[in-house]
Amino acid sequence: MTQHSGSCHCGNVRYEADLDLSVPVIECNCSYCLRNWFLLSFIPESKFSLLSGKEELTEYRFNKKVISHLFCRTCGVQCFGEGTSADGAKTVAVNVRTLENIDLSTIVRQPYDGKSQ
Repeated sequence: MTQHSGSCHCGNVRYEADLDLSVPVIECNCSYCLRNWFLLSFIPESKFSLLSGKEELTEYRFNKKVISHLFCRTCGVQCFGEGTSADGAKTVAVNVRTLENIDLSTIVRQPYDGKSQ
């Protein structure tokens, strides 16, 4: 695990997350992820820290409404979402595309068929 920093486009929402980017990130084909071009890394809530911008976040839920998709109300970028894993643990889905100083060409992607879910 390495600590990474990330933010929305305007910088109002800033966070840190302990991520292992040597494992594949999720590239989901559901209607929401596909349109937003997300690459997601799921981590326990304890590995995530929102540094600023809590008051700038707006929530969107769709389909089964179990994931809280949070995005900056100023620039519209979604840095992360919150949910609960199958075992009941609180998790955060970090949008890897919002991390600073990473080379996306080195990230291994794991396709996920969310469209069929």
